[in-house]
Amino acid sequence: MGKDSEAGQQLANGSRRGCSLSGVAIRPSPGEERRAPAKLRAFLRRNCLVLLTVSGVLLGVAAGLAARKLQLSRTHMLHLAFPGELLLRLLKMIILPVVFCSLVAGAASIDPRALGKLGGRAILYFALTTLIASTLGVTLGLTIKPGDQSGQVRPMDQPIASPSLPNKEATDTFLDLFRNLIPSNLVAAAFRSYATDYKWVLTTAPGENLTSRNTTLEKVPVGSEVEGMNILGLILFAMTFGIALRKLGRDGEQLIQFFSSFNDATMILVSWIMWYAPVGILFLVASRIVEMEDVVLLVTGLGKYVLASILGHFIHGGIILPLIYLLFTRRNPYKFLLGIVTPLTTAFGTCSSSATLPSMIKCVEENNGIDKRISRFVLPIGATVNMDGAALFQSIAAVFIANLNSVTLDAGQIFTIIVTATASSVGAAGIPAGAVLTIAIILEAIGLPTNDLSLILAVDWIVDRSCTVVNVEGDALGAGILHYTCHSELDPAKPELTDVKVEAVANPSSEEETSPLVSYTKQLSAPANTTDSEPKESVL
Repeated sequence: MGKDSEAGQQLANGSRRGCSLSGVAIRPSPGEERRAPAKLRAFLRRNCLVLLTVSGVLLGVAAGLAARKLQLSRTHMLHLAFPGELLLRLLKMIILPVVFCSLVAGAASIDPRALGKLGGRAILYFALTTLIASTLGVTLGLTIKPGDQSGQVRPMDQPIASPSLPNKEATDTFLDLFRNLIPSNLVAAAFRSYATDYKWVLTTAPGENLTSRNTTLEKVPVGSEVEGMNILGLILFAMTFGIALRKLGRDGEQLIQFFSSFNDATMILVSWIMWYAPVGILFLVASRIVEMEDVVLLVTGLGKYVLASILGHFIHGGIILPLIYLLFTRRNPYKFLLGIVTPLTTAFGTCSSSATLPSMIKCVEENNGIDKRISRFVLPIGATVNMDGAALFQSIAAVFIANLNSVTLDAGQIFTIIVTATASSVGAAGIPAGAVLTIAIILEAIGLPTNDLSLILAVDWIVDRSCTVVNVEGDALGAGILHYTCHSELDPAKPELTDVKVEAVANPSSEEETSPLVSYTKQLSAPANTTDSEPKESVL
């Protein structure tokens, strides 16, 4: 009787759904008909900015090709690029608050006492892998040479960067780096940086005077201030200031909260700016195509940039990171990666490392056997500060723009790119399209113009997917390394090492990158009858 009644119930349900017994749908239900447009609207809402950006690129290419036939004058070219110039000015305007506030808040959020030995090793791992990624990016950029303009004549109305004098000594180049790390005037560092200049001085042998014929010309270094933000000095001061605020304890909490709120407000401004980006990109791409003598060369250079970025992500994520895991654990890294296929797929689809955090924690614990005290401590930190993929393609982008401007990078500029990309990628975690802002920071640091950022924005939606996959993979492999190297040192009597809270985990269906605010709470041994059981949190 049970089976007959069950079959009758299924038949009744099938008839109510308008389906035959064979399961072939005859007529969809009204709910299903309403659900399809809702899914389409949700998809368009999630991907609206990406679709508008791609549309702006395509329209810009079409408008630029059409305008080339009109033989526009230099003045008309400048007028055509005006809406795009506004976008570049907006991006440059927001660099200073983004750099300073995000690094102060980030450095102040790291409590050395809460981190302990495990946290120190995690930060060291993240810093080293990001540094390796930046170095790999510069190496690939110098090898593949995307955007190389050898033999091409540059348009007269586009500025040429003059990062250094032709005969600048290598010693003075590195000394200038250290001088800029410690600016003499913090306010002036927001718009000027130190650079060594030279002047010729008549010198004589000992005992001779200038009227004698035994005189020689000597090139003497002279300090000078040049236009351009001193990014290195601001980064070092911001990080040091954040650590000092952490040392103040309770007295510094209000100031930390101020910089955190300031940073959040800056993120809102950036999101507003990015909604204007499709319009600015349209006119920037169009004006760039009109200015170029050889459009095929520009497209080829942009394709080589995308190829170099994806190749760099493949090398770093497929070879270097697994090799580091193998050296520390003596285990098969690719078997470990098979256990996190789901969050890696989510990262590729959403372009958000924060959106993958819940599924990543679940997969590394259940599929790879990582201790939850380690995974729930390390992964939220990595989602905020570990940006291997971003640092890699930002370094390639800096070399790409240098090649577009026919600028040969010297050893000091290469070192500046590596250091700036490594340090600035930490602040790029919670910034929508923050990678482009970081590239602008790098360009300011090495004295290159930001006019060509539109080309990076045009293909950022392609490169960003492999970039996010590498970021997430680095977090997971870091948790695996720390599990095998630190698991024996954990106290088995403590069920939880620390409580890591993620206060802004992104919706996996959202395309927008958000910043997980990681707060650390010590386990309090409160009595059972205590009414206030909420732990005290430090403020990011």
